[in-house]
Amino acid sequence: MMKKLHLNIVSPEKELFNGEVESVTLPGTMGSFSILPQHAPIVSSLGTGKLIYATDGEEHELDIQSGFVEMSNGRVAVCIEQQ
Repeated sequence: MMKKLHLNIVSPEKELFNGEVESVTLPGTMGSFSILPQHAPIVSSLGTGKLIYATDGEEHELDIQSGFVEMSNGRVAVCIEQQ
């Protein structure tokens, strides 16, 4: 069975997503990057762009203005400002 990440995406207004995903791609301030299962712990700021996450083989996109991401122990927490 393929390992998954637990992704939680929140904005100041509400929780946007909370569930299991195969991957998440984020618009880092130094360039876009992806997080896959067993990724090393990371904390990064996010810039303007698309946050893309894949769940059950389907990709979902959110346009974001800025934010932060923290990845630790298979859990990805993203706090974003939307455009």
